[in-house]
Amino acid sequence: MLFAILAGVCWGVGEVFTRSVLHTKEVGPLTAIAVRSTVALPVLWLAYVVAVPMLKSEPARWWATAEGGTLAKLVFGSGLIAGAAAMVFFYLALSLGEVSRVKPVAFALAPAVAVLLGWLVLGEAMSARKVIGVVLILAGVVALTGK
Repeated sequence: MLFAILAGVCWGVGEVFTRSVLHTKEVGPLTAIAVRSTVALPVLWLAYVVAVPMLKSEPARWWATAEGGTLAKLVFGSGLIAGAAAMVFFYLALSLGEVSRVKPVAFALAPAVAVLLGWLVLGEAMSARKVIGVVLILAGVVALTGK
């Protein structure tokens, strides 16, 4: 939970900076994504190279042993859909709107979609508690972003 909290704080702070930059109109959303990705990539690879052998949390040669379906889901689902498409849409939204409205919508729909797809596609348990949680999150977003 600590790492999730830290991620949320980092994203919140980062998106305020991003929105501030985008609304200057000196930089567009695609430039902002390109800079973000370019700066993040070496840091991510360094973390990977250092952490994986230390934590022994992943197979050392995953790229050679993972099945084609696993690699396809990683590339298309995580890389293209969540990584590229979501960032393009999110940055376009930030360039047009307020971070206090855009961020809650994007980051509330993500768990709602994940809960629904986890149930429908992955066979995860659906409970009344999960349904109520998703409804409360979405109601909170409506309260935050409605006019």
